[in-house]
Amino acid sequence: MKRLLILGTALAALITGPALAQEPKKLLNASYDIARELFAAENEAFIKVNPGVTIDQSHAGTSKQARAIVEGLEADVVTFNQVTDIDFLVKQGFVSKDWQKSFPNAASPFYSFPSFLVRAGNPKNIKDWNDLVRDDVKVVFPNPKTSGNARYTYLAASAYAREAFGGDEEKVEAFVKKIFDNVPVFDTGGRAATTTFVERQIGDVLITFEAETRGIAKQYGADKVESVIPSVSLLAEFPVAVVDKVAKKHGTETLAKTYLDFLYSEEGQRVAAQFGHRVHDAKVKAEFASEFPEVRLVKVEDVFGGWDKVQKEHFASGAALDKLYGSR
Repeated sequence: MKRLLILGTALAALITGPALAQEPKKLLNASYDIARELFAAENEAFIKVNPGVTIDQSHAGTSKQARAIVEGLEADVVTFNQVTDIDFLVKQGFVSKDWQKSFPNAASPFYSFPSFLVRAGNPKNIKDWNDLVRDDVKVVFPNPKTSGNARYTYLAASAYAREAFGGDEEKVEAFVKKIFDNVPVFDTGGRAATTTFVERQIGDVLITFEAETRGIAKQYGADKVESVIPSVSLLAEFPVAVVDKVAKKHGTETLAKTYLDFLYSEEGQRVAAQFGHRVHDAKVKAEFASEFPEVRLVKVEDVFGGWDKVQKEHFASGAALDKLYGSR
């Protein structure tokens, strides 16, 4: 009898022990400032097919988020709006060097571009980037030193000016500086800039991702604001990655990858499209085609020589952005 009891205890230990232990079912996703509603919906859709999972969110400018992770924010995954902020995590040993090969489309499940939101009726007749340098136009966008959203605005304006002035860098710099001079207040993130424009009624035009302008227009109505798409803008990809160092510590590596894979699924892409993002899935893209007008988009690689070069020449300490911002 004693031997049977011992054997039974041993079997019970095997049944309830590591062999059948469940992996952790909780993730923290560190994301960009204006993605709150998007990921609330993505998370809800993901949990429907993965019951029992909890997804917590952290939102701020992506450069700020990247620094927070290095300083202790234990995010299992990041869903950013700027490649350089994930590359920063690579250099700090938090994300693998080949992160862009881990998911399709260079680890970017959907995309957007800097676009305009103006007051109802467009009283200042703002149609393109050249209207933003007029003395009678006040422009609202966040601080490019803390917001990936705003860095795209800076680069998109520079790309437009390069075409307009045939690559004359002095004229390009003067053009972008004038836009900066027309900004009454620099908020730290995209959502704060939206609040400044819509709720505080500051400025004549808000520059933010098309996805955000579409969401605001739906929320506040055509009697308050309307979207304006410029003649040309800059492709804004939204890179995602598993924060390997944290996921390994938490034991969430499999769940983290499953979560990011979901963003590429038909359902994940449909949610993104519903929130104003342009997607890659052919079926979903066709389903929402009538809602997304054609726009000419240029790429960082083609205009500026790639993100590495952009980081060194524009965003590094003492580089072009610092000089421009400091001269304001």
